[in-house]
Formats: sequence, structure tokens, C-alpha cells
Amino acid sequence: MARTAKSVKKVPRGRSSGSQMKIRARRKKPSPRHSAGPADLAALAALTGSIALAAPARAGELEEVQVTGRQINLVGQAQSASQGLVGRQEIELRPLLRTGEVLELVPGMVVTQHSGTGKANQYFLRGFNLDHGTDFATWVDGMPVNMRTHGHGQGYTDLNFLIPETIGELEYKKGPYYADVGDFSSAGAAELRTLKEMAGHRLEGTVGEDAFQRLLAVGGVATGPGQLLYGLDINRYDGPWADIKEDIEKLSALLKYTSPLASGELSVSLMGYDNSWNSADQIPRRAVVAGLVDELGSLDTTVGGESSRYSISATWRGDALRLSAYAIDYELDLFSNFTYLLDDPVEGDQFEQVDDRSIVGGQADWRFGDSPGGSGMRHRLGADWRYDMIDEVALYRTRAQQRLGPVRCDEVDEWSVGLFYENELAWSDRLRSLIGLRYDYYDFDVRSRVGDNVNGVDLRPNGGSADDDTLSLKGSLIYTISEQWEIYASAGQGFHSNDARGTTISVDPADGAVVGSVDPLVESLGGEVGARAFWRERLNTSVALWYLELDSELLFVGDAGNTEPNRASERRGVELTAYYQLADHWTLDMEYAWTDAQFSESAPEGDDIPGALEHVVQAGVSLDQEAGWFGSLRLRYFGERPLVEDGSVKSDSTTVLNLRAGYRWERLTLQLDALNLLDSDDHDIDYYYASRLPGEPAGGVEDLHYHVMEPRTLRFSLSLEM
Repeated sequence: MARTAKSVKKVPRGRSSGSQMKIRARRKKPSPRHSAGPADLAALAALTGSIALAAPARAGELEEVQVTGRQINLVGQAQSASQGLVGRQEIELRPLLRTGEVLELVPGMVVTQHSGTGKANQYFLRGFNLDHGTDFATWVDGMPVNMRTHGHGQGYTDLNFLIPETIGELEYKKGPYYADVGDFSSAGAAELRTLKEMAGHRLEGTVGEDAFQRLLAVGGVATGPGQLLYGLDINRYDGPWADIKEDIEKLSALLKYTSPLASGELSVSLMGYDNSWNSADQIPRRAVVAGLVDELGSLDTTVGGESSRYSISATWRGDALRLSAYAIDYELDLFSNFTYLLDDPVEGDQFEQVDDRSIVGGQADWRFGDSPGGSGMRHRLGADWRYDMIDEVALYRTRAQQRLGPVRCDEVDEWSVGLFYENELAWSDRLRSLIGLRYDYYDFDVRSRVGDNVNGVDLRPNGGSADDDTLSLKGSLIYTISEQWEIYASAGQGFHSNDARGTTISVDPADGAVVGSVDPLVESLGGEVGARAFWRERLNTSVALWYLELDSELLFVGDAGNTEPNRASERRGVELTAYYQLADHWTLDMEYAWTDAQFSESAPEGDDIPGALEHVVQAGVSLDQEAGWFGSLRLRYFGERPLVEDGSVKSDSTTVLNLRAGYRWERLTLQLDALNLLDSDDHDIDYYYASRLPGEPAGGVEDLHYHVMEPRTLRFSLSLEM
């Protein structure tokens, strides 16, 4: 993609950070054939490999290319120093082991996995072990990804249904300062938007170690007044594990039509996803030391799962008004075993989690007032609603995936509505403010699907209804020093919803003990000061000093069917980002995040928050030529973290290096992904808890349980442009 444009169309001040810049570049006449010369080989050696973008235009032809993301100067547009946009070009260059790792494009975000590839990833950001998504909101084309009252965990965020090659851009907002973001917003939010169109067709095949096979077909065609985009992704993979085959069979599909309509633009999308897999779960350290299992082995080879997601969505965008609606059908059937023989020394501790639901919802967003660039006042009004109709959310005891009996099984209706208003006022040419007010209302209805005697416990009292609402105030003060520099002060209230079952629970399903319910909504309060700079169209950098309080870390534990109380917490940190254009085709980027996370209420067991990362570093160098070599070499590091409240047990740090490298001819592209390039045996995830192996005493043994990173793996792709 050209970086040496003769002219750049400026983005008007005040437009959304999702705005795009168009570049028209006159290209040199290409030679009839492009062959690799000494300069090309030197570039390859410097990067350890590379890639090419689209074929050159014909002589004298003006080609219009869209430039988005970190190449855009967000000074005058952003609301905070923790807000940004990532464009398609960066996404395409990123080597990915798993689809969910696309969220590592959010600075400071770490994405790992402790189980099978079909399960939602584990996320870490701003001192949160976000589990599978709690406290970070994610959308795709206006559809929420976080699952409320989910069978495995609140806020469950499974991005496996996405086809990475169809993602057009990712917009992120860290912190609870944005009026249009409600549930799961304390640490931040991200929206991924698929492409509106694609020129031509692309057929790609990938093969790799451990029987990795992938077939990809994406493309676009003009249909009537609009554009039709399609994508099909078929993936099979056995994995590197010693005693199981992951046996992944994944299918993802996308069909999207975009067309002008009534002085605006209408997009209608159909998405489909189906996946099944076997899991290699975390294992206890003592079992590896004793030689009972290899680091790549499993103590229960019968765990795994299957999941599906089908959706239809529509969005209409005008100059000032945006309307959207969606319907989603979702299922998950997941088998896990983390404690082995701790609870049941005869049948074992394997359990099944079930989630079967339909979701409908929509959004409206209206902007009015002074035109961009004016000196007056602008307004924004918005609303969103969502209704989860959960036919079954359940936990069963199992052995080798055969049900032994229910622990808990419920039917849930949960709906919410959110309203927000935002005011932007230009006090002078340099000073502007944004003040937002948001109101959210939630209603929960839980009905038990099991009888009055489950292991001697009557679970009918756990049903019932609850509701709650919250009012959130958010705002930013922005001072523009120059066209290249801007400083920010932001503050806001956020929240996350709790599992509906926790809001009505009164009886512990394990032993029938009386337990208390939890608050439906947990509020947070955060603030930050920061600065952003866009220097000589080469350096895009930002710094943010932030603080966040959370009223309670209460969670509904899907693995046990009950609530787990925890204390209020506070987090503070510093984040630095820098993206530097080394030369026309070379880019260097670096991100560093430091966080201090503590429980704010002292207790004898200690004040450290288990799983809270203190240091995160990501860095990379990318080559992106118009033709020939292209590639990206990326480093990710996250430091040690406490695993228990007193800090006496900590994980080791983890470092991984990934490479994408390739070469493109006019229509043919050859690409290599070398994942975990240095073959590190660091851990993806670490936990510390009690489990029981054969021959061990009742009560089990407290031990480190971990999931090792997948060994170095090579994947080769060949694609044809048509």
C-alpha cells in the first residue's frame, strides 16, 4: 500500500476515529516481470522473510487506495489517549496462531488459551484476568460477542467464527469513558468491522505441521447497485499434543451485501460457524515432574466440545443517523476436567457445560448540531437493546462425555435497554469537551429445568426474577497543542452485568447450603490523563496514566454452578505506544503496559489479584512493499504474575516470537508463518489450585497447573488472485 502519496485528503476534524483517508498515488511503470534481485534478498534476510501486496497498476494509471488505522492522525478526533484504530493492512500482516489473537492489536492486550482451540480465548488487559471476556466488551459489525449468563463464564467472548481475511478494521477504546459503551466496559471495548467490498476473488490453501489444513475462499462482486462480499473458511487440525488429536473441524462463512439506500448505505450480513474439537487442558506440575504425563500430555483424553453460531444483521448508515439490528442463534457443549479425582474419586470430576440460546437486539445512533469544523455545539443520542432467550444453560457431571446427572440446569430470559446522550462543545480553537450520560436497565428471569431432588438438593428456590439499573457519567477534556500534539483528561463510570443465576440463587447446588445472591450490576470508576502525537507523518505515539476502581470482583463460577465472592479492587498503570515509519515500506512498532492491581479491602490471605499482569511488551517490524517481499516479525512478552492473594506463588514470564513472510507475484502469493519461532516452552496460562491424582489423599494437593505454548510450527500458504 503506497506511503508516498502525492496528495492526502484530510479527515475533517471531529469525525469518528473510524474515518478513512483516501490516497491517490501515481505509480511508476512496472517491468513486464518482477524477479527477486539482490535488494529483495537483502530485505528478506533483514526480516527473516517477507510478503507482497497487490500487483502494480498499469502505466500512467491512477489507483485509489484506502489507508486506515495507525497511519491516520487522530489528533482532533480521538476522545482519549487510549483510543485507536487498526486497519486491514496491519491485520493482514499479523501472524496468528488462533483467530482470537486479532485482539492483541489492542495495545496491552494478551490473548492466550488454556484448553482446546474451539474454546474462547483467555484475555488479559489493564490488570484484569478477563477470563473469557468479562470487563472487555467486543462487537463484530454491531453485534455483541460477549455472552451474558453463559454456561462457561460471564462475558464469554468466542471469536472463532470470524474469518480474519474479511476484517476491515478494529476500533478500540480502553477505559469506561465512552457513552456508547455499556455492559462489560470497565477495561475497555473493541469493535471489529468486516470489509464492505473486495476486488476480485482469492483462493488460498494452507498446510502445516500436525496435520494443519485450511482452505480459504474470499472475494467480492458488483451486484446491482451494491457490492456482495463472501468468505468461506474450512479448517482441520490435529495439534501437537502427545496423547490426543484435537481433531478440529471448523467451518466459517460470511455473506455480506452493501448498497446505497435512501441517502445512506445499507449492509446486510449472514454469518455461519460450526466447530468441534478435543481439548488439551492445563495439567498439574507434579504430574509432569513424576513422569505421569508429558508437558504436551493430558490426564483426561475425553474432554472437548462443539459450538455453533449463526447470525443475520443489518446496518443502515446516513450522514447523521445509524440504525442496526441483529439476530443470533448460538450453542455450546463443552467437556472439561481440571481437578481429576478431587470431588468424586470413583467417577472422576469431568463436567459438561451447555449453552443454547437465541439473541435479538439493535442500536440507534443520531448525531446533530454544528457541522464538523464549526465552533458550536454537537450532540449525540443513542439507544441499544438486547434480549437473550436462553433455552438451556446447564452444568452436568459426566464421565467420558456420558452424563451422570445434573448439577444445575436453567432456562433464562434476560433483556436490557440502554440510553445515552453525549455533548461535544468547542470552548475555543484548541479546547473542547465531551460529556456523556448513560442509563441502563436489566431484567432477569431464571427458571430451573430440573426436579426437586438433585443429589438431595431442591434447586427450585434458585429460580426467580431480579432487575437493576444504573446511571453512568462519562467525560473528557481535550486540549489541542498543534496539528501534531494533543492532551487528554478523561473519567467515567462503567459496569458489568453478573450472571442472572447469581442474582436469584439461594441454595448451593453442591450441598444445599443457604447462599446469598449477588448484585445484578457491578459498577466501576476510572480516569486517565494522556497525550497523543503524530510527528512528521512518521511517528504515531501515545502515553496514558490511568486508574480504575471496581466495586466487586464477584463471579458466577460456571464450573461449580455457584457464586464466588470477592472484594473490591483498584488498578493503576501506564501505557506507552509508538508506531514509526522507518522507510517507505518498513514500519516499527512498540507497546508497553505496566499495571499495579490490588484488592482495596485488606484481608489475611493477601491483597494481590491472582492473574493480574504487571508488565506487557509487544514489538514488531513489518515490511510492506507494493510487489515482491512482505512480512512481519513480532515479539510478545508478559511478565510474572501472582497466582494467589499473598503473592507467595507466581507464574514465570512468557515470551513468544512469531514470523509471517512471503512473496507475491502478479496473481500468486507464497507465504510462510513460523509460529513460536524460537520453540519456547513457556506457558500460555498458569493457575494455582487443588487437584487430586490417583493415590493422593482426600482434599487433594495444591499445585501449579499450566498449559504450555504450542511448540514451533510452520504453515505454508499458496493463494491465487482471480
